[in-house]
Amino acid sequence: MSRVLLVEDDPGVADALALALTSLGHAVRTAPDGAAGLAALAGEPWDVLLLDVMLPGIDGFETARRVRAASLLPIIMLTARSDPIDIVAGLECGADDYVTKPAEPRVLDARIKAVLRRTSSGADAAVLRFGDLCIDTAAMTVTKAGEPVALTPTELRLLVELAEHRGQVLSRHQLLANVWGYGYAGDSRLVDAVVQRLRAKIEDVPACPAHLHTVRGIGYRMDRS
Repeated sequence: MSRVLLVEDDPGVADALALALTSLGHAVRTAPDGAAGLAALAGEPWDVLLLDVMLPGIDGFETARRVRAASLLPIIMLTARSDPIDIVAGLECGADDYVTKPAEPRVLDARIKAVLRRTSSGADAAVLRFGDLCIDTAAMTVTKAGEPVALTPTELRLLVELAEHRGQVLSRHQLLANVWGYGYAGDSRLVDAVVQRLRAKIEDVPACPAHLHTVRGIGYRMDRS
């Protein structure tokens, strides 16, 4: 049974989602705002954070930022809009996934299970090198020219997936299935947004990438060298 903290300021939505997720086997506690959510996180261990974007006081983005600064707890954002700007903003704050409201409980259940599988799965020990970029899949760390690169858990998993299949083109749907843990039900824009963030961190010139390339109409590829 996973322990889920749901931060949602609408009592009706919070109660309905908590009841539905409980019936699906999760232990759910709710918090009405970011401050209450942060207090709950500090007081108890949790497996997943479901976090509404539009919250009074400390909004969802700032709450996610504070959580990510202190832990690798999986974060699923709940947003009323599927605008790519919102998606990118959530990823920049360290979110692992997002679900557009109104959230279907079974979709949330699938996303929760997927993010928990990703968190618990380990990679085979290997050090992968791409020029001055070094990816240690055992330690799950990345360095560039000897300096550590700060990646979110999702950015790191995506990079490892592409690096372990160097020279191969992986479609957006493959990446959704392998990195996020769900297939065609996911939004391919999520992959594009994370790739954009990843390039900004690992490429010397993100607009002209040396390592992570777009294959138009298909997906992405990490070069062998």
